[in-house]
Amino acid sequence: MITRIFDFPQYQLETYNLQKAFTTKYDGVWKSISTKDFVEQANAISRGLIRLGIKPNDKIAVISSSNRTEWNILDIGILQTGAQNVPIYPTIASEDYEYIINHSESIYCFVSDIEVLEKLNSIKNNTKLKNIYTFDAVLNENHWTDVLKLGEDISNQNEVDTRKEAVKPSDLATLIYTSGTTGKPKGVMLSHNNLVSNVLDSEKRVPFDYGKSKALSFLPVCHVFERMILYLYMYCGVEVYFAESIDKMSDNLKEVCPTVMTAVPRLYEKVYDKIVAKGTNLTGIKKALFFWALNLGLKFEPYGKNGWWYELQLKIARKLIFSKWQEGLGGKLELMVSGSAALQTRLTRVFAAAGLPIMEGYGLTETSPVISVNDMRNGGFRVSTVGKIINNVEVKIAEDGEILVKGPNVMLGYYKDTEKTAEVMTGDYFHTGDIGEFDADGFLKITDRKKEMFKTSGGKYVAPALIENHFKQSRFIEQIMVIGEGEKMPAALIQLNLEFVKDWAKIHKVSFKGTGDLISNPQLLERIQDEIDKANSHFGSWEQIKKFEITPDIWSIEAGHLTPTMKLKRKVIKEKYANLIEKIYRP
Repeated sequence: MITRIFDFPQYQLETYNLQKAFTTKYDGVWKSISTKDFVEQANAISRGLIRLGIKPNDKIAVISSSNRTEWNILDIGILQTGAQNVPIYPTIASEDYEYIINHSESIYCFVSDIEVLEKLNSIKNNTKLKNIYTFDAVLNENHWTDVLKLGEDISNQNEVDTRKEAVKPSDLATLIYTSGTTGKPKGVMLSHNNLVSNVLDSEKRVPFDYGKSKALSFLPVCHVFERMILYLYMYCGVEVYFAESIDKMSDNLKEVCPTVMTAVPRLYEKVYDKIVAKGTNLTGIKKALFFWALNLGLKFEPYGKNGWWYELQLKIARKLIFSKWQEGLGGKLELMVSGSAALQTRLTRVFAAAGLPIMEGYGLTETSPVISVNDMRNGGFRVSTVGKIINNVEVKIAEDGEILVKGPNVMLGYYKDTEKTAEVMTGDYFHTGDIGEFDADGFLKITDRKKEMFKTSGGKYVAPALIENHFKQSRFIEQIMVIGEGEKMPAALIQLNLEFVKDWAKIHKVSFKGTGDLISNPQLLERIQDEIDKANSHFGSWEQIKKFEITPDIWSIEAGHLTPTMKLKRKVIKEKYANLIEKIYRP
C-alpha cells in the first residue's frame, strides 16, 4: 500500500522493475538507471545522510538548473530519513536563495552546476549551511557521490528502515516556495499524503500503457506539477527521460520518441509558432494544403461533433499534413499535458485535430497540485475548460465566483506563517484566488485571477488574463500585459516576437538600424494596431485596448519580468516600465 512518497519506487520495483527507470544525457550520451539501482542508490543516500547527522524534520535544499536522475535519487533518499526536501528555483535572485535557505532553516544544499554554485556561494556565509554538494563535477567542491560513498556501508540500513517506518502519511514531506508574482515567496507545506493522494487520484485520468509508456520531462522538477507527475510515472511504470534544455527539446523528442510529455502553455505556443512559420515558408499547393489543414484544425470539436464531412476532411488532413507534425515531435507522442496557466483554445483544438491532444488541467502548489484535468476517454474532454474535478476533491464556487477547494491534496499551510494560512482557508476550504464556473456537464472553466482583476475609473471590471491570452494569438506578440487599474481605459505593454517581426520587416522591405529603430517604425506600429483592432473585436468596449506601448527589451525570468513558470510579475513589470505607463495615460 502506498501512503508515503518513498513507497512509489518500492512499488515500481515490485510491479514493473524497469531496466530504464530514469535516463539522463551526460556528455552527449544517454545513461539509464534501473528501478533496482534507483532504490539501492536512494537507500545509500539515506544511509549517507544519517551518517552526516541528518535527523527527522531537518531541511535539505536542492537547486538544479536541469531535471536529472540525481535529483530523484536524492529526493527519495532525503524523505526516507524523515527529513524534508526544499527545492529552489535556480533562476531566482541570490537574495531569494538566501531568504528561502534561512526561512526553511536548510542545513545542507545540493546544486546542479557551477553557475548555481557561484550564485549560492555569494550568500552562503549569511546562512547556516554546513555544506554544499554538486551534481556536476566541480574542481575542489564536494560531489553528491561523496554522500553515496558514505552510504556504501550498509550496516546502518536498519536505522533507515526504522526512520521510514516512523514517517506517517500526515508528516511534512516538502516545502515548496511559491515563485510569487508579488512579495516574498511563501513556503507551502505539503505532506506525504497531499502528494500521494494527488498521484493516486490523478492516475485515473491519464491513459498510460502501464510498464511500457515513455515520458520526456523538462518542466522544472522544483515545480510541483512536474514533481507530482514524476511520482505518477513511478507509480505507472513509465520510463522517464530528462530533456537537456528547452533549446534541445526538438532534438530530444526525436531521440527519445516519447509517448507523453508535460509542459506549460508557453512551450506549446512556441511549438505551434514554429510549425506555422515552417508552413508560411512553403509555396504553391503545399502551402495551400498546409493552411487548409490548419484552418480545419482550428474548428476542431471532439467526438465527431462537427459531423461526417468534417471528419472525412480531418482524416485527409491528418494523412497529408498533421502526420508530419507528429514526426517532428518524435512520431509516438499520444498525450501532452498542460498546466500552470491558461492554454489558448486554438492550441487545444489544433493539436487535438492533429492527433496530438493536449489535456489541460488546473491546480496550484497549495493543492499538490491537480484539482481537475481533461481526459479524452469517456467524453471527459471539453475545449476551453480545465476538465472535471478529480476523485476525492471537492470544489465549490463562492458568491463572488472564487473557486474553493477541499480535499486530501490541500496543503498543511504556509511554513511559519499562520496569518497568511488563515487568509486563504475557510474551514477545510482553500481559496484559490481564481474565478471560475461549472458548465451544465460539470466541466470547470477558469475565467480569471481574482487578484489580477481590476476596475477602471468608470467602475467597469476588467479580467486581464483572459484578454492577454487572446492577444497573444498574434504572431507579432510574444508577451502582453493589460493595465488600467483606476484609469479611464485599459491599455497594454507589449513585448514583440522579435524573430517574427524581423522576418516580417524583410518581407515588407522595412529598413531599420537596430531593434530600437525597428520597434518605433511607423509601418510596424500601424501593423500592430491592426492586430490590436482585430483582437479587440472579441471584447466589450470597456475591455478593449485603447493604447499600447512596446517595451524595448525581452521579458525574461532572469530579468525579473516572469516567474519561473512564465507567469507575468505584474508589479515588477509596472515598475520597470513606469515611464511607458505615464506616456500612455499622461502624455
